[in-house]
Amino acid sequence: MSEKPATLKKAIRPVHLWAISVGLVISGEYFGWNYGWGVAGTVGFLLATLVVTLLYVTFIFSFTELTTAIPNAGGPFSYARKALGPTGGLIAGYATLVEFLLATPAIAFALGNYLHFLHPGLPVLGTAIGVYLLLTGINLLGIKESAAFTLLFTLLAVVELLVYFGIVAPHFKMENFLKDALPFGYSGVFAALPFAVWLYVCIEGVAMVAEEVKNPARNIPIGYISGILTLVVLALAVMLLTGGITNWQRLSAIDYPLPEAIGIVLGKDSGITKVFAGIGLFGLIASFNGIIISYSRQIFALAREGYLPSLLAAVGRKRQAPYNALVVGALAGIVALCISRTDQLVVLSVLGAIVMYIVSMISLFVLRKKEPQLERPFKTPFYPWFPAIALGLSVITLGAIIYYNRLLSVIFFAGLLVTWITYLIIQKQKIRQLS
Repeated sequence: MSEKPATLKKAIRPVHLWAISVGLVISGEYFGWNYGWGVAGTVGFLLATLVVTLLYVTFIFSFTELTTAIPNAGGPFSYARKALGPTGGLIAGYATLVEFLLATPAIAFALGNYLHFLHPGLPVLGTAIGVYLLLTGINLLGIKESAAFTLLFTLLAVVELLVYFGIVAPHFKMENFLKDALPFGYSGVFAALPFAVWLYVCIEGVAMVAEEVKNPARNIPIGYISGILTLVVLALAVMLLTGGITNWQRLSAIDYPLPEAIGIVLGKDSGITKVFAGIGLFGLIASFNGIIISYSRQIFALAREGYLPSLLAAVGRKRQAPYNALVVGALAGIVALCISRTDQLVVLSVLGAIVMYIVSMISLFVLRKKEPQLERPFKTPFYPWFPAIALGLSVITLGAIIYYNRLLSVIFFAGLLVTWITYLIIQKQKIRQLS
């Protein structure tokens, strides 16, 4: 008798999906985006953010059709494999893994810096590794516990951002925001695109928990759409208000811009400044935990389909958590922590995301023609315009990222080439064994 395929536990409701979708991204409101000011200025980065906001709104409304039609833990990998075959699945799977596996150490760096900001005696790298191990341990308890943890920290993070807006808004001055606002001209807008993407990147990770959602046809659209609308408001508000309180160049190259901003308006020794820096960890932890959920499910799905060693598809009997995928993902992230910088991790993660968006939108068009009878509980509004806009803006963004980050782009695509060659060799060996 053949062994029953590994399955995941269905325990996620709409409120958990909202929390996961917002939680996956909300750390992007706390750090990372401010590097965009350094290459574009405030107005240049605002223009980049508006373009990227349009990209994400059209993408999420299109991507939701795929997620509800094919509610599989593989997410983009599963859609591309169904539409474009094994090679398409490989490209989407590789891009998604790069996006999520490298977003996590970037957040870990920020967590380490936040805690070092609070307690200078704490080492940044050691603290980041410690948090990695702690959150991986929480995820080993199971999806129900992990989703509840994400919900709590996402709610705290959203409330905290609202408090932050209330503190800095009275100190906003338009002349600060407009001072030297486009220092590199319109070319800076293109250079800033990856940092604008950081404000929304990883929201598509909801797709990786689709197998664990109760009534996915109804609940996934609710989670996705409420999540992207929440993030649009938070992203634009944090970027605009922060840019008007001081000379933006003071905040353009640090991993803790929000505590620094409050320190500027209230004073570094203010009790509120210190408290905010402490609770600022909520958003980072929410994203950290949500991304761990997503990358572990992606590793699990790729292993289940034979793209990675089958050992990584193992699921615990009691908790039904993909424990090997969780452990291996954490090890990969810790290695990235030790050899990279935050800005490099942001660019590589965004590169993976944009490649995956392109493959996903192509898959949507192909599946509409190839499988018109496929059950689609949610259909893309304004089809084909929404996916076409998302695809076009993704291609432009990819071109800009490659142009301004050539070495990192070579590393990304070299990794894809090595992965593809390795896959072909493994497939040939399997054919010989069967013949």
